[in-house]
Amino acid sequence: MRVISLSVDGIFQAAQRGLYDWLDNQDADVICLQDLRALEYELDDDIFHPEGYFAYFFDSGTPHYNGVAIYTRKQPKALIFGLGFSSGVDMEGRYLQVDYEHMSIGSLLAPSASSEVESQEVKINFFDDLQAHMDKITRKRREYIFCGNWQMAHTPRDVTDSDVLQSESGFLPHERQWLSQLFNQIGYVDAFRRAIRDPDEYSWWPSGTIGSGPGWRTDLQVASNNLGQRVEYGAIYKNGQFSSHLPVIVDYDIEL
Repeated sequence: MRVISLSVDGIFQAAQRGLYDWLDNQDADVICLQDLRALEYELDDDIFHPEGYFAYFFDSGTPHYNGVAIYTRKQPKALIFGLGFSSGVDMEGRYLQVDYEHMSIGSLLAPSASSEVESQEVKINFFDDLQAHMDKITRKRREYIFCGNWQMAHTPRDVTDSDVLQSESGFLPHERQWLSQLFNQIGYVDAFRRAIRDPDEYSWWPSGTIGSGPGWRTDLQVASNNLGQRVEYGAIYKNGQFSSHLPVIVDYDIEL
């Protein structure tokens, strides 16, 4: 099973840059897109409904703001829109999940944050609630993959200059600790890192140009432990650029 994840910085721009032509040649089983910046009714053109895929969208309700999508070759048994946090903070980002018999795959766009206290607090509350949710569902007899733009990097090898960036939102100590707890205590797996251990593997260039300015690996496929053991291949596609983020490709030795 091949899963591709990409934060597109606006789906119309990404399409103009050839995203769907590239996806047509990737033989992916599931494609998760984030940061669509479009409303669902605007995506009625055939290009946004590629042949051979079921297409699902969860927009923000506000034009030109966030939104996620999932394309899947196999029709799911159920769809879940949002994470259902009682605080409602999950709606500051976006989450869409497709459910199959024994597996769920989600497309996640986490809230971003600047150095301002208010936005940092929203991000902290979101990830605290997400951690509680992910801890709870580990008890279910179900496998999970959470694909998306997590808006933070984990270790020094996941950013170009860790000494400089450790004071930046996305690489703050409490954010890195949150990911460490997710992987080391709750038991999820950074699927890409199961295949690729090398440093200098970055999925996001804020400058918009690969190799220009700081690079970050903020785009993750976070898998439940059993699926993490079945990762066969991982890559960040660097030979084309559809947004400031790069596609993350992971192959799992499992079928939907």
